[in-house]
Amino acid sequence: MNPSTRDIGNEAEGQAAQYLQNKGYRIIVRNYRIRFAEIDIIAQKDDVLVFCEVKSSRFSGESHPEIRVGHKKQIKIAKCAQSFLVENRPSFDSCRFDIISVKLVRGETVVEHFENAFWPPDGWDD
Repeated sequence: MNPSTRDIGNEAEGQAAQYLQNKGYRIIVRNYRIRFAEIDIIAQKDDVLVFCEVKSSRFSGESHPEIRVGHKKQIKIAKCAQSFLVENRPSFDSCRFDIISVKLVRGETVVEHFENAFWPPDGWDD
């Protein structure tokens, strides 16, 4: 039986969370949801709050799943982050938006971390 897209996504998020923990990040929450959006991982490293979008590919031929985080997705993530900040009022020096890519390369899982992958685009707080 082939795994579902949801199963593949959950596995990738687990691998991304483990990757971050191995790099010294503290996972605050996974799958933070509001009505119209979700942030896969919210983590902390030092005094920086990090909102992470995880993208995976199920086919080894798709080499850059991170490019699927387009303008509309960035706006949704930013609005979701804004909701988290208002709801939780965490005290951090700064925050950023990262993308973590989990892909299959020659039969091996490869995790790539793109720090400061984007900043909230125009129109995110409309």
